[in-house]
Amino acid sequence: MKQNANHDRRQRLKLMLIFAIFAAPMVAAWGMVEFRIGIPDRHTAHGDVELALPALDEWPLTPFAVGNEDEWILAYDCTQQCETRQDALWRLHRALGREAPRLTRLRIGGDAQPLPGEVASQWQRLPAWRKENAVWLLDPSGRPALAFDESIATKYMLDDIQHLFKVNPL
Repeated sequence: MKQNANHDRRQRLKLMLIFAIFAAPMVAAWGMVEFRIGIPDRHTAHGDVELALPALDEWPLTPFAVGNEDEWILAYDCTQQCETRQDALWRLHRALGREAPRLTRLRIGGDAQPLPGEVASQWQRLPAWRKENAVWLLDPSGRPALAFDESIATKYMLDDIQHLFKVNPL
């Protein structure tokens, strides 16, 4: 009889341990959400989400031709340090590797010849929302997705672009 009671206690203990093993992750997740433990406070995008900007077809630009409807557009204002910015963004484009055909660079301003993968245009008039040396990432529909000011390093732009390409497959 005593041996049977010990056996029953062991079986109950095993059952309680199984419940604890399956309940522990749920309790831990609830604690992380409730007390903000282990959850990063920052967002992952380095650029600003610019939803207030108009779509690309409303920008006051001279006509230009973008190759494919499925391409994202990296538009950049090239009024200061144009050659340096042009080269840095060309290198960023090359760093995309096999994803590079999904992106077209649109240089706004500057007199240099367009580099491979780049289209050139000019401002017809300067819009109020324009920032010098800013970079805008536009989705294939021409809607602004992110805006980068001149202080954002190209490696952070590359991170954001790669992330967007990953979450928006063809």
